[in-house]
Amino acid sequence: MSTRIEIPSPPEFIPSWAWNEARQWQNLSDFDILIKAESICSCSIELLYKPLTPDLWGFNLKRGDKARIIINALLSPRWRRFALFHEIYHLIRHPKGERFWSRTATPLSSFEYEADMFAWAAMWQEFEEAAHQ
Repeated sequence: MSTRIEIPSPPEFIPSWAWNEARQWQNLSDFDILIKAESICSCSIELLYKPLTPDLWGFNLKRGDKARIIINALLSPRWRRFALFHEIYHLIRHPKGERFWSRTATPLSSFEYEADMFAWAAMWQEFEEAAHQ
């Protein structure tokens, strides 16, 4: 097992729906991201950074009006933020959780793709700025 975290390459194309949904999330602080997400999903969100295995960037747990997002502390700050956006998308757009969605005809990979596209769109400007520094 590798202890190195694989960093994804930027997608060649980000769908318009992702740009539209992410626009209002761009350039927010992590605190403001949580506040915005809490107002959308009507729950209190706790954010924790814990060392996880290299293949697990983060996950979320939601029960009732409380949610917890755990992000891999071994990621760099930029990729922790990416993982935060990814998990936020799951909370606001896939609120029934993996157990529910795994029993539908929609493959789980499509939910992961959507969360990734949202995270890329939300952070695109930050990636662009970092590339020009």
